[in-house]
Amino acid sequence: MKSMSQFNARRALALSVLSLSVLSPGVFAQDKPPLKILVGFPPGGSADVLARMVAEALKDDFGPIVVDNKPGAGGRIALNLTKAAKPDGQTVIILPSGPMVLFPHVYKKLDYDAVKDFTPISQIARFQFGVVSGPASNVKTVAEMVAKAKTDPSSANYGTPGAGTLPHFMGVLMEQSAGIALNHIPFQGGAPANTALLGGHIGYKFDVVSETAELHRTGKVRIIAVTGSQRDPQVPEVPTLRESGIPMEATAWFAMYGPAGLRGDTLTRLEKAMMKITRDPAMRDKLVKLGYEPIGSNSADLAAAQRADLARWEKPIKATGVQLD
Repeated sequence: MKSMSQFNARRALALSVLSLSVLSPGVFAQDKPPLKILVGFPPGGSADVLARMVAEALKDDFGPIVVDNKPGAGGRIALNLTKAAKPDGQTVIILPSGPMVLFPHVYKKLDYDAVKDFTPISQIARFQFGVVSGPASNVKTVAEMVAKAKTDPSSANYGTPGAGTLPHFMGVLMEQSAGIALNHIPFQGGAPANTALLGGHIGYKFDVVSETAELHRTGKVRIIAVTGSQRDPQVPEVPTLRESGIPMEATAWFAMYGPAGLRGDTLTRLEKAMMKITRDPAMRDKLVKLGYEPIGSNSADLAAAQRADLARWEKPIKATGVQLD
């Protein structure tokens, strides 16, 4: 009798363990590490702010999310970390389009393939740039900037977050469109460029509007034009370059990518989550207030946008002769 009761006890224990392993596999397996969003720029910049907004919006579907800043080399450090990550959906990157559509034409030896080494997930939003005048130039309009650059070329120094970045080539495009010569001064991010602008070390800056909008509103610097087809809601009083008589229009975008090989359910889950949050009215309102046009594309549409911009930028970049090591 004792033997039978011991057998029944062991049988009940085995059944309870089996039941737990089927119903709650997490009891016996470690939880997955949190989703990591890499950002190739310092905290506080536009890419970082956007990544943290996305992380907050995704937490209901993915739990706690880590935003990991790996600044340097115009975003290439973070891109190479993404390239090296496992294609398990645990590591992604949010970045502006420059490293994916400009760098392949700019760098002689790029240490990644912008198409083959990454999986497009979603284009988040499009944005435009500002042409910013600082205390050293004391320029209030694009017409004044053009006239001053022609009569005093030494005053036409402009700063950007780095060589080969989108703002760098916005300056190059403006040179070509306005028929002037500008002297490019690269910095390690938008914040150092702002410091140099405020300190009178450079006359102008090209950068994402959100990086300078508050300084413009307080009168410390002046955004004299924006590069898109329409005025920016952050600074609605500022004209476009076309309105200012310069035949130029250029925008860029932010997107999420994963390492190559990200596919199936893993890709679909990330793709659908990004499309969901960018369609949320509250998220869209935040993006618009930051000067972004919400997109929220699927993977295929992001891949198509990347291919189109790769082709679009090739000719003008090669025409400048700019090549970086």
